[in-house]
Amino acid sequence: MNAKKGAVVTSAACAFSFLFYGIKAEIVLRTKEPCGTFDVWLCAGADLLATSVVVLEKTGVVAWCNAAAEMLFGVSRRNLTGSGIGQWLPAVTQWLSHLPAQGDKFSPYGAVAELCRPMTDPEPVYATLSPLAGSEGYRVLEITAVHDAMQLVREEEQAGMNEATKALLRNLAHEVKNPLGGIRGAAQLLDAELATSDEREYTAVIISEADRLQSLVDRLLVPYRRERRVGPVNILEVLERVRNLLTAEFPAGLVIRRDYDVSAPEIPGDKEQLIQIFLNLMRNAVQAMHTLIDEGRAEITLKTRIARQVTIQRKLWRMALSVEVIDNGPGIDPAIREKIFYPLVTGRDGGTGLGLSLVKTYVDQHGAAIDAESEPGRTDFRLLFPLKAA
Repeated sequence: MNAKKGAVVTSAACAFSFLFYGIKAEIVLRTKEPCGTFDVWLCAGADLLATSVVVLEKTGVVAWCNAAAEMLFGVSRRNLTGSGIGQWLPAVTQWLSHLPAQGDKFSPYGAVAELCRPMTDPEPVYATLSPLAGSEGYRVLEITAVHDAMQLVREEEQAGMNEATKALLRNLAHEVKNPLGGIRGAAQLLDAELATSDEREYTAVIISEADRLQSLVDRLLVPYRRERRVGPVNILEVLERVRNLLTAEFPAGLVIRRDYDVSAPEIPGDKEQLIQIFLNLMRNAVQAMHTLIDEGRAEITLKTRIARQVTIQRKLWRMALSVEVIDNGPGIDPAIREKIFYPLVTGRDGGTGLGLSLVKTYVDQHGAAIDAESEPGRTDFRLLFPLKAA
Protein backbone atom coordinates (compact mmCIF):
# COMPACT_ATOMS: atom_id res chain seq x y z
CA MET A 1 0.00 0.00 0.00
CA ASN A 2 1.53 3.33 -1.04
CA ALA A 3 2.04 6.32 1.26
CA LYS A 4 -1.07 8.15 0.10
CA LYS A 5 -3.33 5.18 0.72
CA GLY A 6 -1.69 4.58 4.08
CA ALA A 7 -2.39 8.18 5.05
CA VAL A 8 -6.05 7.78 4.16
CA VAL A 9 -6.34 4.53 6.09
CA THR A 10 -4.84 6.05 9.23
CA SER A 11 -6.78 9.34 9.11
CA ALA A 12 -9.47 7.94 11.39
CA ALA A 13 -6.73 6.52 13.58
CA CYS A 14 -5.43 10.02 14.23
CA ALA A 15 -8.93 11.16 15.15
CA PHE A 16 -9.33 8.26 17.56
CA SER A 17 -5.92 8.84 19.13
CA PHE A 18 -6.92 12.46 19.67
CA LEU A 19 -9.98 11.30 21.63
CA PHE A 20 -7.70 9.39 23.98
CA TYR A 21 -5.15 12.17 24.41
CA GLY A 22 -4.75 13.06 28.09
CA ILE A 23 -7.35 10.52 29.22
CA LYS A 24 -6.52 7.61 31.48
CA ALA A 25 -8.62 4.68 30.25
CA GLU A 26 -9.27 2.24 33.08
CA ILE A 27 -11.14 -0.60 31.47
CA VAL A 28 -13.14 -3.07 33.53
CA LEU A 29 -13.91 -6.21 31.55
CA ARG A 30 -17.28 -7.95 31.45
CA THR A 31 -19.12 -5.20 33.29
CA LYS A 32 -22.74 -4.45 32.61
CA GLU A 33 -21.84 -1.18 30.88
CA PRO A 34 -20.79 -1.92 27.28
CA CYS A 35 -18.01 0.68 27.53
CA GLY A 36 -16.61 -0.40 30.89
CA THR A 37 -15.45 2.76 32.66
CA PHE A 38 -14.88 4.70 29.44
CA ASP A 39 -16.55 8.09 29.56
CA VAL A 40 -19.86 8.06 27.70
CA TRP A 41 -18.78 10.88 25.40
CA LEU A 42 -15.65 8.96 24.52
CA CYS A 43 -17.61 5.89 23.50
CA ALA A 44 -20.05 7.98 21.51
CA GLY A 45 -17.18 9.71 19.72
CA ALA A 46 -15.54 6.41 18.81
CA ASP A 47 -18.86 5.03 17.57
CA LEU A 48 -19.01 7.84 15.00
CA LEU A 49 -15.78 6.68 13.35
CA ALA A 50 -16.00 4.74 10.10
CA THR A 51 -12.84 2.83 11.04
CA SER A 52 -13.30 -0.27 13.20
CA VAL A 53 -11.60 0.31 16.56
CA VAL A 54 -10.81 -2.40 19.12
CA VAL A 55 -9.12 -1.87 22.50
CA LEU A 56 -7.01 -4.89 23.49
CA GLU A 57 -5.43 -6.10 26.68
CA LYS A 58 -1.74 -6.88 26.37
CA THR A 59 -2.69 -10.57 26.07
CA GLY A 60 -4.89 -9.91 23.03
CA VAL A 61 -8.23 -10.11 24.83
CA VAL A 62 -10.80 -7.64 23.51
CA ALA A 63 -11.60 -5.01 26.15
CA TRP A 64 -13.89 -2.82 24.06
CA CYS A 65 -14.87 -2.12 20.46
CA ASN A 66 -16.81 0.56 18.60
CA ALA A 67 -19.95 0.18 16.46
CA ALA A 68 -17.98 -0.12 13.21
CA ALA A 69 -16.06 -3.10 14.67
CA GLU A 70 -19.34 -4.80 15.58
CA MET A 71 -20.41 -4.50 11.95
CA LEU A 72 -17.05 -5.70 10.61
CA PHE A 73 -16.84 -8.78 12.84
CA GLY A 74 -20.57 -9.47 12.67
CA VAL A 75 -20.65 -9.86 16.47
CA SER A 76 -22.20 -7.66 19.14
CA ARG A 77 -19.97 -5.60 21.41
CA ARG A 78 -21.06 -7.64 24.42
CA ASN A 79 -20.07 -10.94 22.77
CA LEU A 80 -16.86 -9.58 21.28
CA THR A 81 -15.67 -8.23 24.63
CA GLY A 82 -13.61 -10.84 26.45
CA SER A 83 -12.82 -12.90 23.35
CA GLY A 84 -9.32 -13.33 21.95
CA ILE A 85 -8.49 -11.21 18.90
CA GLY A 86 -6.53 -14.15 17.46
CA GLN A 87 -9.68 -15.99 16.40
CA TRP A 88 -10.53 -13.06 14.13
CA LEU A 89 -7.09 -11.72 13.20
CA PRO A 90 -4.39 -14.35 13.81
CA ALA A 91 -1.65 -11.99 12.65
CA VAL A 92 -2.40 -9.53 15.47
CA THR A 93 -1.61 -12.21 18.06
CA GLN A 94 1.85 -12.50 16.50
CA TRP A 95 2.29 -8.73 16.53
CA LEU A 96 1.38 -8.57 20.22
CA SER A 97 3.90 -11.27 21.11
CA HIS A 98 6.71 -9.05 19.84
CA LEU A 99 5.63 -5.96 21.78
CA PRO A 100 6.73 -4.91 25.28
CA ALA A 101 4.55 -6.29 28.05
CA GLN A 102 3.80 -2.92 29.62
CA GLY A 103 3.08 0.66 28.68
CA ASP A 104 3.25 2.45 25.38
CA LYS A 105 6.93 2.22 24.52
CA PHE A 106 6.45 1.16 20.91
CA SER A 107 5.66 2.81 17.61
CA PRO A 108 2.35 2.16 15.83
CA TYR A 109 2.57 -0.77 13.42
CA GLY A 110 0.32 -1.32 10.43
CA ALA A 111 0.07 -4.04 7.80
CA VAL A 112 -2.39 -6.04 5.72
CA ALA A 113 -3.85 -8.97 7.66
CA GLU A 114 -6.51 -11.62 7.04
CA LEU A 115 -9.85 -11.24 8.81
CA CYS A 116 -11.38 -14.64 9.58
CA ARG A 117 -15.13 -14.86 10.17
CA PRO A 118 -17.41 -17.90 10.40
CA MET A 119 -19.02 -19.05 7.14
CA THR A 120 -17.02 -16.60 4.99
CA ASP A 121 -13.70 -16.65 3.19
CA PRO A 122 -10.79 -14.74 4.79
CA GLU A 123 -10.86 -11.06 3.84
CA PRO A 124 -7.80 -8.78 3.57
CA VAL A 125 -7.93 -5.77 5.88
CA TYR A 126 -5.46 -3.08 6.85
CA ALA A 127 -4.82 -3.17 10.61
CA THR A 128 -2.85 -0.70 12.74
CA LEU A 129 -1.75 -1.49 16.30
CA SER A 130 -0.95 1.47 18.57
CA PRO A 131 -0.32 2.01 22.29
CA LEU A 132 -3.15 3.46 24.36
CA ALA A 133 -1.67 6.52 26.03
CA GLY A 134 -2.10 6.68 29.79
CA SER A 135 -3.12 3.03 30.16
CA GLU A 136 -1.42 0.03 31.71
CA GLY A 137 -0.55 -2.04 28.68
CA TYR A 138 -3.68 -1.59 26.60
CA ARG A 139 -3.41 -1.36 22.83
CA VAL A 140 -5.65 0.19 20.18
CA LEU A 141 -6.29 -1.83 17.02
CA GLU A 142 -7.76 0.03 14.04
CA ILE A 143 -9.07 -1.98 11.10
CA THR A 144 -10.11 -0.82 7.66
CA ALA A 145 -11.25 -3.03 4.80
CA VAL A 146 -8.72 -2.77 1.98
CA HIS A 147 -11.60 -2.24 -0.47
CA ASP A 148 -12.94 0.65 1.65
CA ALA A 149 -9.53 2.29 1.88
CA MET A 150 -8.99 2.12 -1.88
CA GLN A 151 -12.56 3.30 -2.47
CA LEU A 152 -11.90 6.33 -0.26
CA VAL A 153 -8.74 7.17 -2.19
CA ARG A 154 -10.62 6.82 -5.48
CA GLU A 155 -13.47 9.03 -4.26
CA GLU A 156 -11.08 11.75 -3.10
CA GLU A 157 -9.19 11.70 -6.39
CA GLN A 158 -12.43 11.75 -8.39
CA ALA A 159 -13.90 14.57 -6.30
CA GLY A 160 -10.87 16.80 -6.84
CA MET A 161 -10.66 16.17 -10.57
CA ASN A 162 -14.43 16.38 -11.00
CA GLU A 163 -14.72 19.78 -9.35
CA ALA A 164 -11.79 21.19 -11.33
CA THR A 165 -13.20 19.83 -14.59
CA LYS A 166 -16.71 21.12 -13.91
CA ALA A 167 -15.41 24.57 -12.97
CA LEU A 168 -13.42 24.73 -16.21
CA LEU A 169 -16.42 23.62 -18.27
CA ARG A 170 -18.74 26.14 -16.60
CA ASN A 171 -16.34 28.96 -17.41
CA LEU A 172 -15.88 27.66 -20.93
CA ALA A 173 -19.66 27.39 -21.42
CA HIS A 174 -20.16 31.02 -20.42
CA GLU A 175 -17.37 32.13 -22.77
CA VAL A 176 -18.82 30.16 -25.70
CA LYS A 177 -22.43 31.21 -25.20
CA ASN A 178 -22.26 34.80 -26.54
CA PRO A 179 -20.14 34.23 -29.68
CA LEU A 180 -22.25 31.17 -30.45
CA GLY A 181 -25.34 33.34 -30.64
CA GLY A 182 -23.49 35.73 -32.94
CA ILE A 183 -22.44 32.91 -35.27
CA ARG A 184 -26.00 31.63 -35.51
CA GLY A 185 -27.39 35.11 -36.16
CA ALA A 186 -24.82 35.81 -38.87
CA ALA A 187 -25.62 32.47 -40.52
CA GLN A 188 -29.33 33.36 -40.60
CA LEU A 189 -28.58 36.75 -42.21
CA LEU A 190 -26.33 35.10 -44.77
CA ASP A 191 -28.97 32.46 -45.49
CA ALA A 192 -31.49 35.19 -46.37
CA GLU A 193 -29.10 36.66 -48.97
CA LEU A 194 -28.20 33.40 -50.71
CA ALA A 195 -29.99 32.71 -53.98
CA THR A 196 -29.87 28.93 -54.38
CA SER A 197 -30.85 26.04 -52.15
CA ASP A 198 -27.42 24.45 -52.68
CA GLU A 199 -25.75 27.50 -51.13
CA ARG A 200 -28.24 27.58 -48.28
CA GLU A 201 -27.30 23.99 -47.35
CA TYR A 202 -24.03 25.34 -45.94
CA THR A 203 -25.73 27.93 -43.75
CA ALA A 204 -28.20 25.26 -42.61
CA VAL A 205 -25.26 23.18 -41.39
CA ILE A 206 -23.84 26.18 -39.50
CA ILE A 207 -27.21 26.91 -37.85
CA SER A 208 -27.76 23.24 -36.97
CA GLU A 209 -24.32 22.87 -35.39
CA ALA A 210 -24.72 26.16 -33.51
CA ASP A 211 -28.01 24.86 -32.08
CA ARG A 212 -26.35 21.59 -31.09
CA LEU A 213 -23.55 23.42 -29.29
CA GLN A 214 -26.08 25.72 -27.63
CA SER A 215 -27.94 22.68 -26.32
CA LEU A 216 -24.67 21.24 -25.01
CA VAL A 217 -23.80 24.52 -23.25
CA ASP A 218 -27.27 24.68 -21.69
CA ARG A 219 -26.90 21.15 -20.33
CA LEU A 220 -23.53 22.01 -18.83
CA LEU A 221 -25.10 24.90 -16.94
CA VAL A 222 -28.35 23.16 -15.88
CA PRO A 223 -27.27 22.14 -12.33
CA TYR A 224 -26.35 25.72 -11.44
CA ARG A 225 -29.35 27.59 -12.83
CA ARG A 226 -32.32 26.22 -10.93
CA GLU A 227 -32.85 26.90 -7.24
CA ARG A 228 -33.14 23.66 -5.29
CA ARG A 229 -36.48 22.93 -3.59
CA VAL A 230 -35.88 20.49 -0.75
CA GLY A 231 -38.62 18.64 1.10
CA PRO A 232 -39.58 15.12 2.21
CA VAL A 233 -39.59 12.75 -0.77
CA ASN A 234 -40.94 9.21 -1.08
CA ILE A 235 -38.27 7.50 -3.17
CA LEU A 236 -40.71 4.81 -4.35
CA GLU A 237 -42.89 7.50 -5.95
CA VAL A 238 -39.81 8.80 -7.77
CA LEU A 239 -38.85 5.33 -9.01
CA GLU A 240 -42.39 4.54 -10.11
CA ARG A 241 -42.63 7.78 -12.08
CA VAL A 242 -39.41 7.03 -13.92
CA ARG A 243 -40.43 3.40 -14.46
CA ASN A 244 -43.71 4.51 -16.02
CA LEU A 245 -41.88 6.90 -18.36
CA LEU A 246 -39.50 4.18 -19.56
CA THR A 247 -42.27 1.59 -19.85
CA ALA A 248 -44.28 3.93 -22.07
CA GLU A 249 -41.20 4.63 -24.20
CA PHE A 250 -40.27 0.94 -24.52
CA PRO A 251 -43.53 -1.06 -24.31
CA ALA A 252 -41.77 -4.13 -25.73
CA GLY A 253 -38.32 -5.63 -25.30
CA LEU A 254 -37.63 -4.14 -21.85
CA VAL A 255 -38.73 -5.51 -18.47
CA ILE A 256 -38.36 -3.28 -15.41
CA ARG A 257 -38.50 -5.34 -12.23
CA ARG A 258 -39.24 -3.92 -8.77
CA ASP A 259 -37.59 -5.16 -5.57
CA TYR A 260 -38.75 -2.57 -3.05
CA ASP A 261 -38.57 -2.31 0.71
CA VAL A 262 -41.96 -0.66 1.13
CA SER A 263 -41.08 0.39 4.69
CA ALA A 264 -38.37 2.76 3.44
CA PRO A 265 -38.81 6.20 5.04
CA GLU A 266 -38.95 9.48 3.16
CA ILE A 267 -35.69 11.26 2.49
CA PRO A 268 -35.02 15.01 2.39
CA GLY A 269 -34.41 15.98 -1.21
CA ASP A 270 -35.31 17.88 -4.35
CA LYS A 271 -37.90 15.68 -6.07
CA GLU A 272 -37.19 16.98 -9.58
CA GLN A 273 -33.46 16.37 -9.16
CA LEU A 274 -34.12 12.86 -7.85
CA ILE A 275 -36.34 12.10 -10.84
CA GLN A 276 -33.56 13.33 -13.13
CA ILE A 277 -30.99 11.16 -11.33
CA PHE A 278 -32.91 7.92 -11.88
CA LEU A 279 -34.13 8.90 -15.34
CA ASN A 280 -30.52 9.45 -16.43
CA LEU A 281 -29.35 6.18 -14.88
CA MET A 282 -32.13 4.18 -16.51
CA ARG A 283 -31.78 5.89 -19.89
CA ASN A 284 -28.06 5.19 -19.70
CA ALA A 285 -28.85 1.51 -19.14
CA VAL A 286 -31.39 1.44 -21.99
CA GLN A 287 -28.92 3.02 -24.42
CA ALA A 288 -26.37 0.35 -23.55
CA MET A 289 -28.92 -2.45 -24.08
CA HIS A 290 -30.35 -1.55 -27.50
CA THR A 291 -29.43 -4.97 -28.91
CA LEU A 292 -31.02 -6.77 -25.96
CA ILE A 293 -34.16 -4.63 -26.35
CA ASP A 294 -34.41 -5.63 -30.01
CA GLU A 295 -34.12 -9.27 -28.91
CA GLY A 296 -36.66 -8.80 -26.09
CA ARG A 297 -34.14 -9.73 -23.36
CA ALA A 298 -33.38 -6.38 -21.68
CA GLU A 299 -33.96 -6.14 -17.93
CA ILE A 300 -33.62 -3.38 -15.34
CA THR A 301 -34.13 -4.04 -11.63
CA LEU A 302 -34.96 -1.26 -9.17
CA LYS A 303 -34.01 -2.28 -5.63
CA THR A 304 -34.38 -0.41 -2.32
CA ARG A 305 -33.12 -1.46 1.10
CA ILE A 306 -32.21 0.03 4.46
CA ALA A 307 -28.42 -0.06 4.91
CA ARG A 308 -26.77 0.23 8.32
CA GLN A 309 -23.42 1.55 9.49
CA VAL A 310 -22.34 2.98 6.14
CA THR A 311 -19.87 5.72 5.29
CA ILE A 312 -21.21 8.53 3.10
CA GLN A 313 -18.96 11.46 2.16
CA ARG A 314 -16.47 10.52 4.93
CA LYS A 315 -19.14 10.38 7.66
CA LEU A 316 -20.44 7.24 9.35
CA TRP A 317 -24.24 6.93 9.33
CA ARG A 318 -26.16 4.40 11.38
CA MET A 319 -28.84 4.18 8.69
CA ALA A 320 -29.08 4.98 5.00
CA LEU A 321 -31.47 4.32 2.16
CA SER A 322 -29.84 2.15 -0.50
CA VAL A 323 -31.25 2.41 -4.02
CA GLU A 324 -29.86 0.25 -6.83
CA VAL A 325 -30.39 0.38 -10.58
CA ILE A 326 -29.25 -2.96 -12.02
CA ASP A 327 -29.22 -3.90 -15.70
CA ASN A 328 -28.17 -6.96 -17.69
CA GLY A 329 -26.34 -4.99 -20.38
CA PRO A 330 -22.80 -5.42 -21.69
CA GLY A 331 -21.17 -3.59 -18.78
CA ILE A 332 -19.02 -0.47 -18.54
CA ASP A 333 -15.92 -0.27 -20.72
CA PRO A 334 -12.98 -0.85 -18.33
CA ALA A 335 -11.07 1.94 -20.10
CA ILE A 336 -13.50 4.54 -18.72
CA ARG A 337 -14.64 2.75 -15.54
CA GLU A 338 -12.87 5.19 -13.19
CA LYS A 339 -14.00 8.26 -15.16
CA ILE A 340 -17.68 7.60 -15.83
CA PHE A 341 -18.83 10.49 -13.64
CA TYR A 342 -16.52 13.03 -15.31
CA PRO A 343 -18.13 15.49 -17.76
CA LEU A 344 -17.80 14.63 -21.46
CA VAL A 345 -16.67 11.04 -20.79
CA THR A 346 -18.78 8.53 -22.70
CA GLY A 347 -18.45 5.01 -24.05
CA ARG A 348 -21.27 5.43 -26.57
CA ASP A 349 -21.03 6.74 -30.12
CA GLY A 350 -22.86 10.04 -30.28
CA GLY A 351 -23.03 10.37 -26.48
CA THR A 352 -22.33 13.71 -24.79
CA GLY A 353 -20.95 12.32 -21.53
CA LEU A 354 -23.15 14.67 -19.48
CA GLY A 355 -25.82 12.29 -18.13
CA LEU A 356 -23.76 10.61 -15.40
CA SER A 357 -21.91 13.84 -14.63
CA LEU A 358 -25.26 15.48 -13.88
CA VAL A 359 -26.23 12.46 -11.75
CA LYS A 360 -23.04 12.83 -9.69
CA THR A 361 -23.63 16.56 -9.20
CA TYR A 362 -27.19 16.03 -7.96
CA VAL A 363 -26.15 13.11 -5.74
CA ASP A 364 -23.45 15.26 -4.13
CA GLN A 365 -25.96 18.06 -3.56
CA HIS A 366 -28.10 15.58 -1.61
CA GLY A 367 -25.18 14.63 0.63
CA ALA A 368 -25.46 11.13 -0.81
CA ALA A 369 -23.02 8.72 -2.46
CA ILE A 370 -23.01 6.75 -5.70
CA ASP A 371 -20.83 3.95 -6.98
CA ALA A 372 -20.97 1.42 -9.79
CA GLU A 373 -19.98 -2.22 -10.07
CA SER A 374 -19.89 -3.66 -13.56
CA GLU A 375 -19.06 -6.82 -15.43
CA PRO A 376 -20.35 -8.24 -18.72
CA GLY A 377 -24.03 -9.01 -18.21
CA ARG A 378 -24.52 -6.93 -15.08
CA THR A 379 -24.07 -3.28 -14.11
CA ASP A 380 -25.17 -2.08 -10.68
CA PHE A 381 -25.38 1.61 -9.76
CA ARG A 382 -25.86 1.91 -5.99
CA LEU A 383 -26.88 5.14 -4.29
CA LEU A 384 -26.82 5.73 -0.53
CA PHE A 385 -28.95 8.50 0.99
CA PRO A 386 -28.25 9.23 4.68
CA LEU A 387 -31.13 8.83 7.13
CA LYS A 388 -31.40 10.33 10.57
CA ALA A 389 -32.10 7.63 13.14
CA ALA A 390 -35.58 7.82 14.60
